[in-house]
Amino acid sequence: MGDFAGRKRTQRAWCLYDWANSAFATSVVAAILPVYFARTAARSMPAHEATALWGYASAAALAVTALLAPIVGGIADQSRRRKPILLVCVLLGALGTFALALTPASAWHVLLVAFALSFIAFATANVLYDSLLPAVAAPGEMDRVSARGFAWGYIGGGILLALNLAMITLPHRFGLADAATATRVSFATVAAWWLAFSIPLFRDVPEPEAERSGLPARELPAAVLRQLGATLRGLASQPDLLRFLVAFWLYSDGIGTIIKMATIYGVEVGLSDKHLMGALLMVQIVAAPASIAFGRLAAPLGARRAVLLGIAGYAGISIFAYFLRSPWQFWTLGVLVALFQGGTQALSRSMFASLVPREKTSEMFGFYSVSEKLAGVAGPILFGVVTQVTHGGRLATLTLLPLFVGGAWLLSTVDLERGQRAAASESAQA
Repeated sequence: MGDFAGRKRTQRAWCLYDWANSAFATSVVAAILPVYFARTAARSMPAHEATALWGYASAAALAVTALLAPIVGGIADQSRRRKPILLVCVLLGALGTFALALTPASAWHVLLVAFALSFIAFATANVLYDSLLPAVAAPGEMDRVSARGFAWGYIGGGILLALNLAMITLPHRFGLADAATATRVSFATVAAWWLAFSIPLFRDVPEPEAERSGLPARELPAAVLRQLGATLRGLASQPDLLRFLVAFWLYSDGIGTIIKMATIYGVEVGLSDKHLMGALLMVQIVAAPASIAFGRLAAPLGARRAVLLGIAGYAGISIFAYFLRSPWQFWTLGVLVALFQGGTQALSRSMFASLVPREKTSEMFGFYSVSEKLAGVAGPILFGVVTQVTHGGRLATLTLLPLFVGGAWLLSTVDLERGQRAAASESAQA
């Protein structure tokens, strides 16, 4: 009974980090900062240029993260100190987010730099957080626990986003001078929220038992390079893992681009802040139960078929976005995203966790992150280029369709059971 209660407490602490960091993903990445940046930058450039510039900045941050992720993951595996490295990332990310609060609205160049630095820390921290999933959940629990983490993230991110939107809409009720001041205060609340709700993870989630005797610091660089080289060579002998990574690269490209570009595209087509922010808040509310329900689909359908369903939903979303002109269409788009987003990402995370050897989880989640972040580089750049060439983002939405179709086809060729046997065999030989 004690072991069961302890495992549940550990899982709750792990899920609560999703609650903590989703405030950044929701208020900064998806909702408030893109609109704030678009309004600020629009004073000195056309709206479509601001859309493209935001896409390029997002791509640059993701490219740096893609380079860092496997290195940080390898260091964490070799040093057996995932949580201390995760703590450094959380502190840097929170500081970068607080820097957004201190940046004047007119300094949009500084806003982009502060956003990029905080996003790099946020995404790198997620590599280490995701890699702890096999340590807190048994193989049969990973789909459910991963989906619960996403659901908690939507709830936590939604609660703070609701407070921030109230502050921005009614600044005087909160003793603030105007909406711009309230926006900067909102960034400060994200930093505080992220820090405060990360504490249970550092307190209650232990380093995996088998990984507590790490290498001395002087031996780390050579060991990390050897491990990275061996892992890259080993991917060729794990065809199902390799195919999953490429498939994830493709469909994650489309998902990530929709998440990052939705609100700034909405600004471009003339939607008001009220509709943009309100629809995003609705996404948080609907996505929490939708993530849990989607996670439960893994039992009757299997995780792969459930993810394929989510990819099909996103293909429909990219087509629907082409016709976006009025507020009701943006709200409908939000509902569709809420239904598919969290579950697709949660089951992708748990599927990948089941395909990797346990002693390489941090490093392999680094490669998982590389796949996701390189996708995030390609999508926003492509979106930005098409937006600049066509002087609008409408046609850019259709460039995502081949990514969803290609990712779905490749994922359908992955044999999960064979890949899981290969991971177990490698762990037994380690």
